[in-house]
Amino acid sequence: MITMNKLRQILRLYTQQKGKKFISGQTGVARNTIKKYIAVFKQLRMSFQELNALPDQQLNELFGKKEESIEVPKRKEQLLAFFPGMDKALSKTGMTREKLWSQYLAEHPDGYRYTQFCISYRLWQKKFTPSMHMVHKAGDKLFIDFAGTKPKLVDKETGERREVEFFAAILGCSQLVYAEACYSQQKIDFITASENALHYMGGVPQAIVSDNLKSAVDKSCRYEPTLNETFEDFGDHYQTTILPARAYRPKDKSLVEGVVKILYNRIYSNMHGEEFTSLEQLNDTIRFYLKEVNAENMKGRNYSREQKFMEMEKDILQPLPQLRYEFKRRTVVTVIKNGHVCLNEDKHYYSVPFKFIGKKVKVIYSRSSVEIFYLLDRIAIHQRIRAPYGYTTLKDHMASTHRFVAEWSAETFIAMGEAIHPDVKLFIEKVLDKKQHPEQAYKSCMGILATIKKVGKTRLIDACSRALDYGQYNYKIIQTILEKGLDQYKETESEQDEMPNHENIRGEDYYQ
Repeated sequence: MITMNKLRQILRLYTQQKGKKFISGQTGVARNTIKKYIAVFKQLRMSFQELNALPDQQLNELFGKKEESIEVPKRKEQLLAFFPGMDKALSKTGMTREKLWSQYLAEHPDGYRYTQFCISYRLWQKKFTPSMHMVHKAGDKLFIDFAGTKPKLVDKETGERREVEFFAAILGCSQLVYAEACYSQQKIDFITASENALHYMGGVPQAIVSDNLKSAVDKSCRYEPTLNETFEDFGDHYQTTILPARAYRPKDKSLVEGVVKILYNRIYSNMHGEEFTSLEQLNDTIRFYLKEVNAENMKGRNYSREQKFMEMEKDILQPLPQLRYEFKRRTVVTVIKNGHVCLNEDKHYYSVPFKFIGKKVKVIYSRSSVEIFYLLDRIAIHQRIRAPYGYTTLKDHMASTHRFVAEWSAETFIAMGEAIHPDVKLFIEKVLDKKQHPEQAYKSCMGILATIKKVGKTRLIDACSRALDYGQYNYKIIQTILEKGLDQYKETESEQDEMPNHENIRGEDYYQ
């Protein structure tokens, strides 16, 4: 057996495209021996850099007994066969490599020791896992991004080609893939595509990892980026955390970039030569090929993305909310003197508590609701009404005096009069019937009823009774009666029966 330094030299020269004769002349090793080491190197399917990083002892174990046979030992085959199941099991909470090594050793007592077991697993991961250093737990993260190469739509009438965006998403644990085409990377398209991904997977992960595109992040920062307010609100609706990929950290998004390459190879290549005239037609085709990608076994594994998802991740995801997210817009306005804000898009007014009159507030509105915030506190929420120049008012928002005026009605004043006396009720009804405009009548009624505070209940009843006799129905007649004391004047029986003497009165004898 040659030294490990000599072996490294042979492998380095071979990877530099040097011939066996040249290598033999440089190292002094026979060409047949070099041929055997090269055969072992090919069989291992590892790069020179990977092998060169191994200690001499491990390198010797891989090459020391290969001169007689280039076949992979049975012990190595057993180890490699164990890794796909191990890779899946590590996604479970609480599972460790040491526990899995114990299981492996129980099945194969003559198997590799723990150190060699871990080194072999890392080497296996390098060949079949996009990012060997990131272990993704079930239900933990969904990675999302837009692809660089864009599909195209063809206008039926003009034949003009228009590029559209290609959105991709992948669950970290099962690596279940989702993709769709959308018109742009703007917020509404980006959030709709992200929401469609969650509904395709039937649940919500603990976090969504996005690239630092403008639709997700307002201000990039290596340590604490500022999230786009709408995208953050989307995360709140689905009870998940938004985690922008760290700047200058390519491994944060290596998984989704890897799946973009897969989608290029498996979807783009299959769609080559086809022309699509609508986004719906394009997405129908993408979904067809997407199903194949998720259903086929992953490279180096004996299971598919879909199988691993159904077995390990589907039940771990959080449930979807009952309602889909409503895209929201924002504006800042000033509360006007009547305690309302105007949503300019609809020209409709919404109330806020009267103490915020004159304050600047933020209005966040969707298709169905209008929310109003002062600083960080929500001070009002209303159903969205699109009737222009209309008012939507909550009684609790009004000052006590304004609230009372807002509650005026004919029934209110009639009930108040009835509570005092039937004559007062009757007089109020006459006032309401006479006035042409309801607000004018309400003010008269309010004035009439308010006199009880000055003169008392008895005088008001008598004043209303006297006014009914006069046949005049307004606030002024009540005021006059009370000021002149006519409510207290009582006619005597003789005054009612005797007729006054007058030259124009003929008397009862005239008719005999």
